[in-house]
Amino acid sequence: MCATKVTADTLKRLQPIGSLSQARLEELREVCYVDSAGPNIDPFATRGIAGEAVYLLAGELALTYQDGAALVIVGGTEEARHPLGRRGAFVAAKAVTDVELLRLDEELLDVLVTWDEVAAVEAASPAVGETPSLTNWSIMSGMFSVSSLKYGAFSQLPPAHIDELLKRFRRIQVSKGDAIIREGAEGDFYYVIESGKCRVERTIGGVSMLLAELKAGDAFGEEALVFDAKRNATVVMKTDGALLRLDKKDFVALLREPLLRQVSMDAARQKIAAGGQWIDVRYPSEYQYDRLPGAVSVPLSEIRNAFALLDKEREYVVYCQSGRRSAAAAFLLAQRGFRAFLLAGGLWAARGRAAS
Repeated sequence: MCATKVTADTLKRLQPIGSLSQARLEELREVCYVDSAGPNIDPFATRGIAGEAVYLLAGELALTYQDGAALVIVGGTEEARHPLGRRGAFVAAKAVTDVELLRLDEELLDVLVTWDEVAAVEAASPAVGETPSLTNWSIMSGMFSVSSLKYGAFSQLPPAHIDELLKRFRRIQVSKGDAIIREGAEGDFYYVIESGKCRVERTIGGVSMLLAELKAGDAFGEEALVFDAKRNATVVMKTDGALLRLDKKDFVALLREPLLRQVSMDAARQKIAAGGQWIDVRYPSEYQYDRLPGAVSVPLSEIRNAFALLDKEREYVVYCQSGRRSAAAAFLLAQRGFRAFLLAGGLWAARGRAAS
């Protein structure tokens, strides 16, 4: 893996990678990798460069273009700082010496550059009457991490949404012991932890039970906003810190709608047939009674605990009775970078259609 072969300093010399923050470069070391090839070998014979940004790190590589022109690129030169093929598509390649090539998902690179550039513009020149950019978004460890932007629906957000998203968040300073949201209250804001830690509690049988502890980069408060319900837990600051807060109407317009990708029952079945997985987020008693074939049970209250067990390369179709609980679960999954889809209307709608 590139994490053991390429340093952030090496990535900094490449373009447009070099425009990213130091924190982003450290993250990228984990998701790019290095190929090598010996003299007189075409390093792209078995795997081309479609969908990837490929850089020559070391050695000499000869490229031949459609018009017959030839070019020898040498690692470490100005030409090698840019992705291969930037002059146009080449029809043949041959290593003149031993070569090392760095490969990186091209779409991911474009998404990262877009997010970081928009954030930089907001920080440098906020519009009249607006507050400056609130945080260095490139170091957020949760919803704006490389993993989320690579796998999740954030990669699908239009640039205008990114710009507005960064404008609408507001920072609030909080102290240890502050109750940010309370169980049973109306949902009003969505939160991302910029610094500090907090605990999530729920009253069960008259006793307050600890459900989870959240850290910088984690988000909370989305469940009540996704389907207009009351808060189902209390969140209390465990330490002093800072939170980024997004108003409900902005959350709905800029995050909920783009992230909630709904599919019909027919489309859902196609995804399952292609290797996807049903996730039933109802209570275990409901799941036991009438689950869909092959579905796994992950109640909404346990969805955060399932993150470490799910595969970000796999597609998941989330369902419940009406679509309300599954909407919250699908949002949580998409926010954390999973390829999650919501069964439109839930089982009620699907069965009503089948019966008609």
